[in-house]
Amino acid sequence: MTLETISVDIPGAAYGVTVGMGARSRIADAVDHADGVAQLVDRRVAGLHGTPCSGVPTLELQGGEGIKTLESLGRVLDFCAEAGLSRRSTLVAFGGGTIGDLGGLAASLFKRGLDVVQVPTTLLAQVDASVGGKTAINLAAGKNLAGTFHHPRAVFCDADLLATLDDEDFASGLGEVAKTAILGGDDALSRTEELAKAVVARDADALAEVVAMCVGVKARVVASDPEERGARRALNLGHTFGHAIEHAAGYGRVPHGVAVAVGLALAARATEGAFDADPELTTRTLELLRCFGLPTSLDELRSRDGLREALTPEALHVGLGHDKKGTVGSPEFVLARRPGDIALGVRLDDELLMSLLR
Repeated sequence: MTLETISVDIPGAAYGVTVGMGARSRIADAVDHADGVAQLVDRRVAGLHGTPCSGVPTLELQGGEGIKTLESLGRVLDFCAEAGLSRRSTLVAFGGGTIGDLGGLAASLFKRGLDVVQVPTTLLAQVDASVGGKTAINLAAGKNLAGTFHHPRAVFCDADLLATLDDEDFASGLGEVAKTAILGGDDALSRTEELAKAVVARDADALAEVVAMCVGVKARVVASDPEERGARRALNLGHTFGHAIEHAAGYGRVPHGVAVAVGLALAARATEGAFDADPELTTRTLELLRCFGLPTSLDELRSRDGLREALTPEALHVGLGHDKKGTVGSPEFVLARRPGDIALGVRLDDELLMSLLR
């Protein structure tokens, strides 16, 4: 696949997402306007692939949910000051979604905002986290509760970087691929089903096509609702359940995309209960998740790594109470009635909800 640039048409803040093999070779063009450049990089990724920019101040951190803290945010802000960055400078974030979240939030805050260029290095970040301008860190009360909207100047999704992902990180990305395929409508879901085996085998062309498809779907949704006041909430399909799983297990214990995969399965079953929907989409959802090697139920997830004691119905219910998109203690769900037909702000009655969490 040749390099493809997909436009995210945010009013006053439009940017391009370049997808394909060798995409990071275009980074220099995105920073040549800046009066200063610094980079925040994942230490492990830098060891495997080098850093995207040479001869600029560099802060290396170990990626993972553990860095999405106020302490780490302060460290990155201090680094920006030590690097002498101004409001006309650019911070390059090179790593997975946690590096992108942290770097984007720091860029939005330092001197009230400087440019950030996102260079996502995981499948999860390429298909989801790096596009859309959401930045955040976690608080003790819940995931991503402190954040801003700060759209990047550019994003570079280099398929070369996916070759060195470990199996867990790769699987995590597949959860978001499944979500986006459902959101994209029947054509997107059908094509993802066709490519699923090749994607699992890490075929480069199949991966590049799927990443481009996911970015295209997300770009359309984000452009229609840059600050998540309406239609963009569709991107949270599976996430209310998924975040509750992460909260109950302890952040970092269940990979985000794996939690989302179980969240998609729960959301599909919730749709049948809430709307008396045709079970066809549930069947397709579960089959795609199985093809991707992802869990399709809470019981399957509970059997992993001693999670049964953590993922009790009561603990999951508490986690749902921290849903930042509902009112306090009253979560709202995104449900798919059919591929591309998304219901927003759905409240589930307690009896149905608890039956899903058992």
